[in-house]
Amino acid sequence: MSSEIRSKALDLLARREHSRCELQRKLLERGFTESEINPLLEKLVGEGLQSDERFTEIYIRSRVRSGFGPIRITMELRERGVDGDLIKISLEEYSPDWLELVESVHKKKFGTKFGKDFKEQSKQARFLQYKGFTNEQIKHVLDICPS
Repeated sequence: MSSEIRSKALDLLARREHSRCELQRKLLERGFTESEINPLLEKLVGEGLQSDERFTEIYIRSRVRSGFGPIRITMELRERGVDGDLIKISLEEYSPDWLELVESVHKKKFGTKFGKDFKEQSKQARFLQYKGFTNEQIKHVLDICPS
């Protein structure tokens, strides 16, 4: 059974990087037990075949390229079982220009049309919140003055 579980884990990792938590969940779904999975995961980490650091770095780059902000990326990584400290460190190391990104996302969705009235500004702000940008980043792009 040990070679079967290793083979399945390597098949999953060959397709894309996985967090440790994701890999564990997928192996459990395939009928393997925790007593089989945990030693295997330790071995894969030791061999450098599975790395939450590498997964996090790749995930952040991918989501930034897709126009997502730091709040959404953090939430998605937490859902995938990545440690909060690792997320914070990885976001700081990658450190994209969030203001440039929020401007680009806004321009792609709304063109040069900025909200003239409260209703339009609210619509644009909700879209940018959905994309995971902070209130400060949204205010920057919409030129909303805090009251």
